[in-house]
Amino acid sequence: MTKGSLVDAARHVAIIMDGNGRWAQKRGKPRLFGHHAGSKRVREILQSCPHLGVKYLTIFAFSTENWRRTQEEVAGLMTLFRRYIIREAENLNNNGVRVRFIGDRMRLATSLVDLMDNLEMITRDNDIVHLTIAINYGGRDEVARAAQRLAYDVKSGRLLPKEINEKTLPRYLDTYVLPDPDLLIRTSGEARISNFLLWQAAYSEYDFVDTLWPDFTPAMFEEALARFANRTRRFGGIPA
Repeated sequence: MTKGSLVDAARHVAIIMDGNGRWAQKRGKPRLFGHHAGSKRVREILQSCPHLGVKYLTIFAFSTENWRRTQEEVAGLMTLFRRYIIREAENLNNNGVRVRFIGDRMRLATSLVDLMDNLEMITRDNDIVHLTIAINYGGRDEVARAAQRLAYDVKSGRLLPKEINEKTLPRYLDTYVLPDPDLLIRTSGEARISNFLLWQAAYSEYDFVDTLWPDFTPAMFEEALARFANRTRRFGGIPA
């Protein structure tokens, strides 16, 4: 894609919502205070998506590595996820948002998984914005799980080894129904992707911003989309 308008530029945006803990610590508050503030920011960014032409929004909520944090913070995050789903379910559905969750659900509490399953079910017919939330997600873990499923299909005869290629493997990923992200944004000034969408973001454009996530406003989101719209994507080729 060459330079274009905001409306048709970034159809799928993925965001690493980094900086909640530091935002809270700067204010003398516990880290969970920052996570609560960050969850409110998600609503504002999501609401701005239709106006900005963003059809798909994927957010990194909890990684497979985040279990290494303190027990208090992990427990608080799990409670926050439950409250977010309960609080936002009706609003998301009424606004035409389809919600999906990606990641390994086996380690999550049954009560949380039930809420996730229910939200996916009640929003399954919505199509204004597709919100994908990554919980207990890691890019390497996702590819490993995909390889396991692929191996089972080969063993059962449903797939031949010679049929494995760059088109067949993505069918086994958590994101198999989604287009690859056009733009990946990370807040807080860190310039790495931290095991997020490793396969899908191979040709995404990256935008690393210094702002901590709770301070990342819809106006800043629009600025990031404007920067994207002024880039030329070659996908390994040479522009005409």
